[in-house]
Amino acid sequence: MATFGLAGQNPFSNYSLGDAYDEMFSAETSPRAHYQPLYDWLLTLPAEELRRRKQMADQSFLHQGITFTVYGKDEGTERIFPHDLLPRMITSTEWAKIEKGLIQRITALNLFLKDIYHEGKILSDKVVPYDIVYSCKHFRREMRGLNVPRNIYVTVIGTDLIRLPNGEFVVLEDNLRVPSGVSYMLTSRQVMKRVFPQLFQKCNVRPIDHYGQALLATLRELAPNSRMDPVIVLLTPGVFNSAYFEHAFLARQMGIELVEGRDLVVHDNIVYMRTTAGLKRVDVIYRRIDDDFIDTLTFRSDSTLGVAGLFNAYRAGNVTLANAIGTGVADDKALYAYVPAIIRYYLGEDPIINNVETYLMSDPKQRQYALQNLEKLVVKAVGESGGYGMLIGPHSTAAQREEFRTRIQADPRNYVAQPTISLSAAPCFVDGGVEARHVDLRPYILFNEERTTIVPGGLTRVALKKGSLVVNSSQGGGSKDTWVLND
Repeated sequence: MATFGLAGQNPFSNYSLGDAYDEMFSAETSPRAHYQPLYDWLLTLPAEELRRRKQMADQSFLHQGITFTVYGKDEGTERIFPHDLLPRMITSTEWAKIEKGLIQRITALNLFLKDIYHEGKILSDKVVPYDIVYSCKHFRREMRGLNVPRNIYVTVIGTDLIRLPNGEFVVLEDNLRVPSGVSYMLTSRQVMKRVFPQLFQKCNVRPIDHYGQALLATLRELAPNSRMDPVIVLLTPGVFNSAYFEHAFLARQMGIELVEGRDLVVHDNIVYMRTTAGLKRVDVIYRRIDDDFIDTLTFRSDSTLGVAGLFNAYRAGNVTLANAIGTGVADDKALYAYVPAIIRYYLGEDPIINNVETYLMSDPKQRQYALQNLEKLVVKAVGESGGYGMLIGPHSTAAQREEFRTRIQADPRNYVAQPTISLSAAPCFVDGGVEARHVDLRPYILFNEERTTIVPGGLTRVALKKGSLVVNSSQGGGSKDTWVLND
């Protein structure tokens, strides 16, 4: 472990290098070339000026109402989204590989979804076991044989990447149902351009502001063939949803209507939106509601969020849903272990970006190994997100490990285990100085058969608590702007 500078003399006085890959420093006091402008700038900027700019950023987030919701906390649920002042920087060479690897991955997963809901060749060829797919709670038998527009099952994807100690990026998990967080990426960039205009220009940062229009163009291309000027809406569960700010933000960015289930009605398998001028036909729905709640006639009858008859209109080809129903089977954490094989099966290529080694608790040998090594592993529930349903072995108590041992033995299919990986660390502005905190990266992919768009950046999530590996905002994490630099 190395420290930088002398206490009180520069902002790096408390900066320490651990075993993780450091995004800024290659060794002791040597910043990586692409971080040099930020490093030099931080050394010349007075501490009070850094604090002032941090306050500017916080005020901007506050005034925009950029919030998220934490459930089950006594102190209340609504919070301003925690944001770190210092950008995370990625070279264009690194980004080119990330882009290529993500396009490869999502292409294969889209082919996989089409296959399992039609011929099922990958299952009959025993590349992926039948029971992994059919036991997944997100597999929807109602989608069997249903042809989705353009054969596109996943339109909006957020894939979580981490960097290993050797500097290699790997995929931690895929988010194919209703991936969130892109609004924080976009608003963070807006704020950073105002707070650090000179540094932003000097670093020659690639733009991301076109995401909203790229999303709109992608959704338009999914409209039913007969609809020349399609009407697109964003379907939200409503103001009490944790991501409601994002839903409203994206609707404004695209210039489309933000609707709730009660704003839509189905007649003769056609979806209409209620307006002051009467009913208006809807062609494409960017839905931010999970499968279970989207249609009371087909799925949960007790849902108050969805639209009765929507699935029949979808099945008739009169409306497009993005993402398609049933895509969650492909981001099941047990299925994740088979993605490299899925890529090889459909594309005949080795994965450009690798997986984290994963142990399936449904396999007796792998389960036995995991149960004997819980103190070294991370255990995850296959259908959970947001950092819930997870055990981090090295940071757990004996009682917590025993609890998870009981859970795994009772329901092996519901759990996977992975080695504990020290996420890469990036400089963060903490208590008036610069300290290292662990980070991951969630790029956002807009997929279709003609063109796949990945805006250069993504949401860098930060474990703000010192030493923590949990980056989820619901578990005390935050975010920072991600700058992909032009060479």
